[in-house]
Amino acid sequence: MLKRRIYQGLSAAALALAVGACKTPQLTQKTENRAVPASYTGSTQDSTNTTGKVQWKQFFTDPNLVALIDTALHNNQELNITLQEIQIARNEVQVRKGEYLPFIGLGARADADRPGRYTLQGATEEQVAIKPDKPNPDPLTNYQVGAFATWEVDIWHKLRNSRKAAANRYLASVEGKNFMVTNLIAEIATSYYELLALDNQLAIVKQNIAIQSNALEAVRLQKEAARTTELAVRRFEAQVHNTQSLQYNVQQRIVETENRLNFLVGRYPRAIVRDDASFNSFVPATIQAGVPAQLLLNRPDIRQAEQNLAASKLDVQVARANFYPSLRITGSAGFGAFKPGLLFSSPESMLYSLGGDLIAPLVNRNGINAVYSSANARQIQTAYQYEQTILKAYVEVANQLANLNNLDKSYGEKAKAVEALNQSITISNSLFRSARADYTEVLLTQREALESKFDLTETKLQQLTAMVNVYRALGGGWK
Repeated sequence: MLKRRIYQGLSAAALALAVGACKTPQLTQKTENRAVPASYTGSTQDSTNTTGKVQWKQFFTDPNLVALIDTALHNNQELNITLQEIQIARNEVQVRKGEYLPFIGLGARADADRPGRYTLQGATEEQVAIKPDKPNPDPLTNYQVGAFATWEVDIWHKLRNSRKAAANRYLASVEGKNFMVTNLIAEIATSYYELLALDNQLAIVKQNIAIQSNALEAVRLQKEAARTTELAVRRFEAQVHNTQSLQYNVQQRIVETENRLNFLVGRYPRAIVRDDASFNSFVPATIQAGVPAQLLLNRPDIRQAEQNLAASKLDVQVARANFYPSLRITGSAGFGAFKPGLLFSSPESMLYSLGGDLIAPLVNRNGINAVYSSANARQIQTAYQYEQTILKAYVEVANQLANLNNLDKSYGEKAKAVEALNQSITISNSLFRSARADYTEVLLTQREALESKFDLTETKLQQLTAMVNVYRALGGGWK
């Protein structure tokens, strides 16, 4: 009767312990907002997002640029570092998977023990022997061989959720690599077009140096003929030197841009193969932006944020499971004997054990509460990051679409300005020779013509850069 009451008391205590452990604090979680506008601001709705889905080898048609990108995708050190991070994340999934499977191992053991004569064990062994006429060995040896196993029963799916969270983070690392590929391709294309623009600007500078040098010679002849002063000669000479100084600045920028491209490609500085004459013939590709909802599927950074959000939600479930009791089962089976010859004498040498532990947290609940609250806070933080990534993607696309439209109009106006200033150079030189224009008008006209040509080249570069940026913003390049 007394034993029955003891069992009932222990059972009630265990039940109270389990019920108390299962109480979890109430926390407010955030549900992410996935809603996006139906179309981009200032653009017509288009359900065919073909630009973002076009492979980069089809989007970029310059063979020299394609060769650079292809080399970079194999040699870029930052990209290769990211690939190793993906491998680490993949291994983490395998680690988490192994945690909820039984652990089984094989082992062997040998030891010797000689207890004191007046100890409980020593006195007992002296009275008990294997055979009446043979005492126990002194010292007493022990040999064991067998298998042992431990298994934490995943009652609350704590370990499985932990593995799923690791899998989501692995997928996030893959999407992070895809986003890096998109940015790498965009950066190489932008730098390549910048290099072509600098080549054209250098050609413009050299042409202007030739024009200004001819004008300087003409002024010197007029000065010798007493038709102008030394001041005009010095002003023309100063302009030639300024333009020559500009030439060296452009050459330095060319060197730096080439080196930046070589760095992105993953090699030491060398000349970049390119066709600078094709720069002015480049026409920005027609962009089909699609609808903003397609960004959720096509942009790697949004997909990465989505996987991180899913992982953070699972982390909350894992942290919540720490409040619940955990069940662990241990067992072993094998053979044991005090002599190697008797080790496998069955069934006398056979041994086995089986046990189970049911443990629920009771004292350290404050620490578990803190872990649970932190996991919930990270989930809320990740939800905001996901919404921010979507908003950022939408703004980037909207900005670049508007930029392309405005740059197209700006380029047309600047092209007309260059044409007018080119004609004004010829007119001003003719008027100066006939003494119908002051030399300052010639200098001003030449300076304006040089600046307008630079601006036209810069606008063309901005057009190509905007084309690359909108391709990147739409999630193109990683496929």
